Amino acid sequence: MPETRRALLRRLAVGQAEGRAPSLTGAVIRGGKVAWATSRSGSGSGSGSGSGSGNDDGAVGGVGVQYRIGSITKTFVAVLVLRLRDEGLLTLDDPLGKHVPGSAAPDVTVAQLLSHSSGLAAEARGPWWERTPGSLRPEPGDLFEGDPRRMSAGRRFHYSNPGYALLGSLVERLRGGQPWGEVLRREVLEPLGMGRTTLQPQAPYADGWAVHPWADVLLPEPAQDTGLMSPAGQLWSTVEDLGRWAAFLVRGDDRVLSAATLAEMRTPSVPPEGVAWDGGFGLGLQLVRWNGRLLFGHTGSMPGFLASLWIDVAEDVAGVVLANCTSGPAVSAVAADLAGIVAEREPRIPEPWSPLAGPLEEDLLALTGPWYWGAHPYVLRLGAARALEISLLSGPGGRASRFRAEADGTWTGLDGYFAGERLRVVRGEDGSVSHLDVGTFVFTRGPYEPAGPVPGGVDVEGWRGR
Repeated sequence: MPETRRALLRRLAVGQAEGRAPSLTGAVIRGGKVAWATSRSGSGSGSGSGSGSGNDDGAVGGVGVQYRIGSITKTFVAVLVLRLRDEGLLTLDDPLGKHVPGSAAPDVTVAQLLSHSSGLAAEARGPWWERTPGSLRPEPGDLFEGDPRRMSAGRRFHYSNPGYALLGSLVERLRGGQPWGEVLRREVLEPLGMGRTTLQPQAPYADGWAVHPWADVLLPEPAQDTGLMSPAGQLWSTVEDLGRWAAFLVRGDDRVLSAATLAEMRTPSVPPEGVAWDGGFGLGLQLVRWNGRLLFGHTGSMPGFLASLWIDVAEDVAGVVLANCTSGPAVSAVAADLAGIVAEREPRIPEPWSPLAGPLEEDLLALTGPWYWGAHPYVLRLGAARALEISLLSGPGGRASRFRAEADGTWTGLDGYFAGERLRVVRGEDGSVSHLDVGTFVFTRGPYEPAGPVPGGVDVEGWRGR
């Protein structure tokens, strides 16, 4: 609506002006499509005739202009790794050395590298890697100096840029030596129609600048090819392409990665830290709470560039912001606020209810309704694709979970207390349902029925008053 568009424009404009950014470009993704996008830039900021930015009006920004997206690159690398896992070429518990011989950290696991819980050093050896050529670190052994470990693996979050360089090497090794960027282009970018996401800038693109902290003047920043460190932050993209990426991260695409695996990626993998506990990390994805909303995505920075992508799954809305300066604008806050403005002013309209498709399985329908774990009343509901959901009938707490149907007639927990556990329907000798076994928890049709299969038995005198 017009009022929403004006609020979005004002938030972006305030971010550009207060952050003193040569340009700030933002977009909102709603319902899987770019619903709004615009750019703000200072008059005469200049793109430079040699930059290839191709903006006739001399402005540095634009919704179709490439910016360097920094560590948002890591979300693409994580998707490549999860593709390998889903193909059966590795497990998340595999030590890196199983697939990348000679690594400086052979015992850290794939999951620990993805979630920044490997304990490896935060930065690569040598001078500031973002501002120096990758030729200074030509081999994997050149990524670290001495012992790469800074703390025990698996214990806590410790961001590691070279950890993602190792994941890039893992992708290359398991794809027969092909460069990870080529694998990304063929397996991810092309299927998703992301033709403006590249390892090297392609016109039109923005120049990167440093803004003087105490004067309104600019200094050009270098744009190095970081070589082996490129999986940590090399990519260039546009807000339009990142809009497609946001839609994919919510919905999935079976040509690239399933929605179920993407949901797994945004599940917290490491304990939260800090008093507020307002952030965490999954498998390649950051998690934050912002103004009461749970968001996932990633931020990014490289010399001359800042980037942020935040997605609200519940409201099916995402905000993307790109800037061409090293510091200044709070792009993370602006991106989160863009999504929040839409969510607050135009709340998501839920999909219409419709009955289950296909023939009804009477035996599954018979399982629905109240069940009891001891004296705790639960309810079992039937969903699409034979999915089940169990939750406390009323009141807070309880051990609720959703379950996916398996080919063997059981169900696997997807979340909550019973995540990964099996739900089995146990039948008596006559074929009738006796009880549900959920990870050894026995659910019966009545609370502590004397004849029920309650572990430990039930007092023979049954229920009584005082």
